[in-house]
This record gives sequence, C-alpha cells and structure tokens, in this order.
Amino acid sequence: MHPVDLHIVSFDVPSPPDYGGVIDVYYKLRALHQLGVKIHLHCFQYGRPACEKLNEVCAKLSYYPRNTSPLALLSPDPFIVATRKSPSLLQALNLDRAPVLFEGLHSCAYLSSEQLKDKLKIVRTHNIEHDYYSGLARVERKFFRRAYFEREAAKLKRFESVLNHAQHILAISPADAEQLSTRYKGVQHVMAFHPNESVNAPEGSGDFALYHGNLEVGENNEAALFLVNEVFSKLNYRLVIAGNKPSEELKTAAARFSNVELKAGISTAEIDHLIHTAHINVLPTFQATGIKLKLLAALFNGRHCVVNSPMVANTGVESACIIADSAEVMRISIEKISAVPFSSSDIEARSKVLGDRFSNQKNADKILKLLR
Repeated sequence: MHPVDLHIVSFDVPSPPDYGGVIDVYYKLRALHQLGVKIHLHCFQYGRPACEKLNEVCAKLSYYPRNTSPLALLSPDPFIVATRKSPSLLQALNLDRAPVLFEGLHSCAYLSSEQLKDKLKIVRTHNIEHDYYSGLARVERKFFRRAYFEREAAKLKRFESVLNHAQHILAISPADAEQLSTRYKGVQHVMAFHPNESVNAPEGSGDFALYHGNLEVGENNEAALFLVNEVFSKLNYRLVIAGNKPSEELKTAAARFSNVELKAGISTAEIDHLIHTAHINVLPTFQATGIKLKLLAALFNGRHCVVNSPMVANTGVESACIIADSAEVMRISIEKISAVPFSSSDIEARSKVLGDRFSNQKNADKILKLLR
C-alpha cells in the first residue's frame, strides 16, 4: 500500500508537548507517523522555537510567523484566526493533491479558500471555541481582558460556520461531537491523543492532594481558588497547587493556610512527578468544554482522582473518578480516601475503563481511514 501524504496545519509548534492543545497535536503526529503517513507539518510560530525533534515524525516542516499586531483585533475574523494567516501557507497547501488536517478553529483561515476547494479537508476541533471563550469571560476579573474574551466569543460563533467547508470534523469529546453534529455534516468523535501507553499509577499511599494546570488561564485560577477557600481551608490535609503564572489573588489565598503549598513555574517533569506521587489528584472545573488532558494525565499516572461532574461529563471515564459536586461533598470524599491506599485492583479497574477508548493507534487509524 502506498504511503499517504497529509498536510497538517498547527496553531503552534507542537514540541515540546507541554500544554493541552499541543499535547494532542504532538502525539497525533507520532501515531500517524507510525501508521506510515507522510506528514507535511505547517506550524505557526510565536515564542516557541523551531524543533528538530519534529523531523523524526514529519517528512517536511514549515514555519510561519504569527502576526499578533493589535491591528488584528479590528479584523472581522477572530483574533486567534486573523493572526494565523500566511500567503506562503496557502501556496504550500496548493502545491499538491494531499489532504489537509487543520488543527483547531485557530488554523482555519484558509479552510474556505477557493484554491483548496477540490482538496479533502479535515478539521480537528479542540473545543466549542465560542463556549470556551464565553467561559473565560465569565471568570475574568480585568475589564479589558473580559471585553476581549466576550468579543472573541461572538466572532468565533460567527466564524464557526467555516466548518461547512470541511468534509470531516473530528471532535475531541463525545459532548462536542453531539453538539457539532446538529450543525454540520461529517462529525465524528476522535479521542484526545496523549503520551500514555498504559496505566502507570503507583500502588500505595501519598500524603498530599494535587491540583495542576496553567494558572494564568481564568478557569484554572477559579478552580484553584475554590479548592483553597472552600475545600482545603476546612481540612487538615495538604494541598499542592502546581502551574505557571498564579494570580496575586491565588498567591494571597494560598499563603493564608499552612496546609496549602503553591509551586509556580516548575517543569513538566516536576509536575509529572507530583501527579505520580500525590495520594489524590483533585481536579474540579467550572467549564465543561472538550476533554481536559490534565484529567488523562491524572488517570494514567496518578492514584485517586476527585473531580466534579463538568470535568468528566460524557467522557466515559466517570467510573474511574470520585465525583463531588459541592465543596462539602469534596471535603468528605477527600477525608474518606486520604487513608485508603491505591491498590492493584484499582489499577486493573482503571485500565479497563481507559482501555481501547484512549488508544492513540486506534484513534490514528480512524483518521487514516478518512485519507484513503
């Protein structure tokens, strides 16, 4: 069988795979490469350097500067789209007949281009983007940032109809697939790609709970503040919060309690170690969009996992978590399992839940079938 060529347009340089969106892109590249796909990767670049490691899985690599001029805010297109345009990219995509996979609505500036009308076009959606930005606006305390998120949400809602120009839409969660299928054709669910081959959770016990995430993101800041102020302020149990750029409000809240420790600006390897050694990974969210890759990291590599319903709704991993939908229930759940070791039977049960559903190779095969 002849190798399949595929253009992939990425919103960012996907290596190192150290935050949610690029984790999905990077491990998708690896899985498709292992199936023999010849990948022509096109990356928008804004702060992350070119990465030689990507040559291991890509037949060709191209980089394009992302133009983040404030003038892009005046565009009728969303800022995340208007800043990811390059005539050189459109020219490169038009040089052959190979299909194109656009990563996220961010990268879809040329999805409706007449020059690509005869190509097979696939879009990987990472969220219902206008819902995601509306959620960011709700938790943003700074006026101008909130106004930006609200305006971007409105633009994204209008722009989303560009998906009518794709033959296939790959939604990252069942809930997203269900919602998108009411508006577009060719929608299917393809689970998030991730670095885990099998469950690597340790048996036994730890002595702390962990919350991790990019603390610069409003929804993560809100979740961390909830844990500090509503949950662990009333518990005699240690909470570690790990992530980049915590807000001053979070720093102040954490400093008030001797059982709360804030670890800011640590490496991905250090966060992975904390996930692995914590007794409880506690992961509430107040924004049910996509699937959180930090949840997968905790389930594959950590012990007990306490979440609220929005974190796991319609993901298929509900039975692998302890679900607590109020501060009181979360406190009770943490107190109860703090003395319960994680056992081999717990690991076996979790392996059954995760199983084939999260197999990178099987999910890559779903994409390959669309290309032939």
